[in-house]
This record gives sequence, C-alpha cells and structure tokens, in this order.
Amino acid sequence: MMKRLNALSISREGRDNLFLLAVLTLSILPHLPRLPLWSSLSTVLAIIVRARLAWRDAPLPPRWILLVCLAIGMGMTVWTFHTLFGREAGITLVCLLAGLKTMELRARRDAFVVTSLGFFLILTQFLYSQSLAIAVLMVFVLMGMLTSLVLAQRPLGRPSIWSAAKIAWRSVLMGIPVMLALYILFPRLGPLWSVPADAGPRTGLSDRIKLGHVAELAQDDSVAMRVKFIDVPPINSKLYFRGPVLDFFDGRNWMVRPQAPGALSADEIYQPRPIGPVTRYQVTLEPSKVATVPLLDGTLLATPTAPQTEPQLERDGLSWTTPQPLIDRVQIDAQAWLKVEHGPKLGVPLLQAWLQLPMGFNPRTIAWAMDLRNRPDMTNADPRALSDAVLQYIRQGDYHYTMAPGVDPPDEQGNPPRHLIDRFWLDNRAGFCEHYATAYVVIMRAMGIPSRVITGFLGAEINPVDGLFVVRNSDAHAWAEFWQPGEGWVRVDPTGAVAPERIERPRQAFARREGLPGALSSIDPATWWRVRDYMDATNHRWNLWVLQYSRHRQMQLLKDWGMKSPDWMDLVRLCGIVIVCTSLLGVAWLWWTRPRQPRTPWRRPLMRVHRALQAAGLPAPGNSPAPAPALSWATLLDSTPVPDKLRPLQQALITSLQRLDALRYAPQESHVRKARQERSALIQTIQQQAQQWRAIKRRDRAN
Repeated sequence: MMKRLNALSISREGRDNLFLLAVLTLSILPHLPRLPLWSSLSTVLAIIVRARLAWRDAPLPPRWILLVCLAIGMGMTVWTFHTLFGREAGITLVCLLAGLKTMELRARRDAFVVTSLGFFLILTQFLYSQSLAIAVLMVFVLMGMLTSLVLAQRPLGRPSIWSAAKIAWRSVLMGIPVMLALYILFPRLGPLWSVPADAGPRTGLSDRIKLGHVAELAQDDSVAMRVKFIDVPPINSKLYFRGPVLDFFDGRNWMVRPQAPGALSADEIYQPRPIGPVTRYQVTLEPSKVATVPLLDGTLLATPTAPQTEPQLERDGLSWTTPQPLIDRVQIDAQAWLKVEHGPKLGVPLLQAWLQLPMGFNPRTIAWAMDLRNRPDMTNADPRALSDAVLQYIRQGDYHYTMAPGVDPPDEQGNPPRHLIDRFWLDNRAGFCEHYATAYVVIMRAMGIPSRVITGFLGAEINPVDGLFVVRNSDAHAWAEFWQPGEGWVRVDPTGAVAPERIERPRQAFARREGLPGALSSIDPATWWRVRDYMDATNHRWNLWVLQYSRHRQMQLLKDWGMKSPDWMDLVRLCGIVIVCTSLLGVAWLWWTRPRQPRTPWRRPLMRVHRALQAAGLPAPGNSPAPAPALSWATLLDSTPVPDKLRPLQQALITSLQRLDALRYAPQESHVRKARQERSALIQTIQQQAQQWRAIKRRDRAN
C-alpha cells in the first residue's frame, strides 16, 4: 500500500492525507459497531468525502459547514445519551470530531491535531477490550500514527512513506527499554475515572431479575472466568457456579434481601456440612458488576492465589462475596465438596423469610399452586414430592425454552403489567431460565415451602490447548433451592424439565459460522474450534502475564530484589531513577552523535587567528563562528575603509594573512618542523598586530 501511495500521481499533501485517513479509519473501525447508527454513518461519510478531496487535491469545504455539522452532532449525542459525558457519549463525540477534523487538514498543525485524536482513540479501545488481538491491531495503528507524524515533520521534498515508517519503528524500538522499565515499576494506581456499564440486556451474572421488560436476550460469548481443576473435575451437568441468592420478591423484581448491619443470616448461623468428596481448583475471574464471587457450588475454602492478598473473600453459607465488585482480574484457589448439606435441618422461624410473597400479584398462579397442594395425592406430600410434581407438570405442559420471550404489554390502564408470573406460567409458557426459576419459587412459596432463586453459571467448555474450563457470560443461569426437613436446602433446576440440553449439553458446542463468506463457511467446524481454542489460550496467557501484573506482583518483585517492606514510594523513586538515567543516556547519545566538522591540522591555528581578529573589533567573514581562511580575512581588511593612522597596520596585517594563506597551500616539504615554526611565527605576528589595532581603536574612542 505504501509503494502504491508513493507511486500515485497525486500531490505530496494528498498522499500524506490519504495515509493518515487510512490509519485513522483503523483506529475508529472497532468502535463502529458500538456507536449509534447516525454517528457511524456520519464518521464514515466524513472520512470518505475527505479521501475524495485528497485524491483530487480539491479545495476543502468552508468552516461554517463544519460548525453546523458539529452542532448537529452534539445535539444528536445529547438526544441519544441525554448527556455529553460518560464513556458512550464521549467516544461517540470523539469519533465524530475526528471525522470532522479531517475536513480541516490544510497544514501540519491540523495533521498534529488529527493524529492526537487518533492516539486518544487508541486508548479508548482498551476501555472495551484488552485482548491480545486488539493490542496487536492498536500497535499497527500506533505505528501508522507515528509514521504520519514523521511525514508531517518533513515538509520538504517527497519522502517515501516507507522511509518515514522506518524512522517511526526505530524510535519505538529505542523506547522499548524505558517502556518495559516503567511497565514493571510504575505504581499501579486506582482507576482515574469510572467506566459506566454497557447498556442493553445481555446474558451474564446479575444481582437482580426483572421479568417482562426484555424482548430478546442477547448472547454474550465473552469469557466470565476460567477454571483449572487440580483434581478430577465434576461432570459438566454438575458445574454449578453459585452467584447471588435472590430471596426478596416485590412483584416485579427479584433481588438480594437487605440485611441489618451486624446481623447474622440464616446461612451464617447454620454452617454447611460437607459429606461428599472434595475437589481442588483454581479460578481466574474477569471483572464483574456484582460483589458476589461465582465459585463452584459447595466451595467452603477459598483464598486469593499467592502472592495476591486481594480480594477479601467472605463466605455466607455457600455464597462468597467481596466488599466491592471486582474491577480487576483475580485468581482464587478454592476447594469444593461435591455434596454439601446446608441450612437448618429442622423448621425454624428464620425460614419464614423465604415464604414471603407480595400481596395482589399473580393470583392465578397462586391459585394453581393451592389446587396442586390440595390434591388428594398431595395431602401428606413432603417438599420433595411437591417439587417433583411441579417439574412433572413442566415436562408435560407444552412449555418452551426461548431467549426471545417478548415484552409483556401494559394493562388496560396503561400501567406496567403486574402479573408477570401468571402470564408466563399459564399463558405464554415460553421463557428462559429466569422465568422457570422464579415461577417455580413462587409456586413453592404459595404451597408453604421455603424456597429461593439462585443465579450463577452452569457448565463450561474445556479448551484442549491448555486444559482450562472456560465459562462464558452466555453460560449464565438461574435455578432454585427449596427447604427439605432433615436435609436443609436442596438444589433443583426447573429449566432442565423443559430444556435438558441446556443442563446436559456437551462441553464443546457447534461452531457458529453464520454470516461468514461461502469459502469460510465451508471450513470444517473442528478447524474453527482449534483456532478459537488457540486464541482463547493465548488471550489467557496475555491476561495473566501482562494485564494481571498488579501492585502485589510489583511489591513481590521488590522483595525479591532485597527490599524488606517496599511501598509505592519505593516504586516512585525507582521510576525517577530510571527516568533520570535514561535522560542522561539520551543527552550522552546526542552529544556523541552530534554533527562534527572535520578536524584538520590548520583548524586550531586558524581559530587563534579568528579569535584575535574578532577581539580587535573586526567582523568575521560571513558572520560565521567557524574559523575563516586567512585569505578571506585579508580580502575583508582590504575592502574595509580605515583612518590614515591605521593604514600601515592594515597593510601589515593583510601581508601577514596572505603569507599565512600561501604557507597553508604551499607544496608539502620534507622539513615539516620548519614549516610549523614559520606558521607559529606568522600567527604570533598577526596576534600582535591585532592587539595594536585594538589599542589604537581604544585610544581613539577615549579621545
């Protein structure tokens, strides 16, 4: 591409602008799917128009048109996001401004501004993804931006893009040692600004369930965590990773029950009782929006992987929480018992909290539950038998599992629907796991059985490259627990009654190839899986070795270097030492590589003559600080008018300078020592004559 741009019959300015536009497009490209449609179209249109103008070397549009477009863009941003601040609105504006700024590419200053916007767009990519693929792409964009900067700094001639790229690469390579040193030693501070949550309903762990407001749930295939089993892993249908326990229902929302400060929950009072085999594992958790840590159900021991000391983990029954949601990637070593009894074995008043149902909601479902409870064959049934009856009804009741249940319409008065469980259980009979889990809990509570909703993840797919179990946000799941006398809480998954494949799916699913070109879609799915596995394993190593280099690892590194109790001030000092040493090395390098004039045997003698004549008040030929030839001084003196009293001295100086010049260009003789003596004598004579000249001029000024 660079050779083609260099060979095109367009102006130098047009070629450089086209190259800058291509690099800027690469920096914006990953953002386009995230931007509003109007912003994507406007940005792309602005870049296409500017590229057309650069190709034809046509004049740019007047500034008033750009101001109108800017005002419209800001208005559309406010209309879309209701603000000009925040991540989404800010990046939308930056992309739009970058596109509009290209319409002002007239001078080098404009190129610097567009390049600065490109550098900022590179940084914004990592607010969404820090994967290795994005990092590699942004490295190429960075090199393109630096190449454009080099071209802007070389306004003369038509330097090739390749030569500017080599300079950019050389500059980056020279800066890599400093970059690595600062990466290792620069203090890991807290986030400089908070990153707002993405909009739109997607799969993933949540501490709240709100039914009836999602028409279609988008599948989020991003990685939620990776699990490495030290012992034999459980079967896939037993891989329940426990998240938030939702036990409070207000008619529309399921959420965690608020707890009084200092009060103990029932799960804390009645500690779990492990009775099955134990399995050890290590989990790498991606940043999360909730404070609950999704560990394998039955986990009773969990600590941050050494040398990490954070996050601070607290256990409430079988649930693990942290004081704040995880904003960094963390590793945790844990032990889980595959069979655990938890909760009270006998009925206690605390269980009444899990019988709560809001008044005036879902009357038809509650009536259905009471009819089931009052059936003759269920009169003396225990909670397990009633649960089996509900699950049997789901299997035989023409229920469907779907990720697009639709939005429930408002009631006759236009208010939000009240009876969401009624519509699902008795009318629609189609929904995803949250519908089945919440409806099951409402029915069980209506029959007087304590129950609650559990959210988390179910299942994982094994990566054969590194042997890790990968849990994705699309594996998010909701199930239920009911209380059984003599046992405690019992897990039950109502979704398995209608969609067994959702529970007992294979560890490797079919590769998605929709939307791929015909040649690519015909590739063997196993090949796609191998590529995906290698990319996933590579990303995991990137996350552990690069992105997860945290403050704790920095402190451990300083301890390995011999510091007993390092702190962040030690890191600051080390960074200062690195910067000072690098600066000194840079100054030394500049001094060593400075342009030098060739040293000749006559340079030092001529410098003595140069200084003597300048001290006498004579201007140097050409006003140059370098020593001028003796003949140039003689010519200058001969053309300089002087008073009568200085004319004899002027002629003597001219004669001495001419003799010195003749001696310089005389043929080489065998008596070099004699020539040096004659040169020294002539220079001393010139110095004495220059002193006399200065003395006479000084007396004239004094008189």
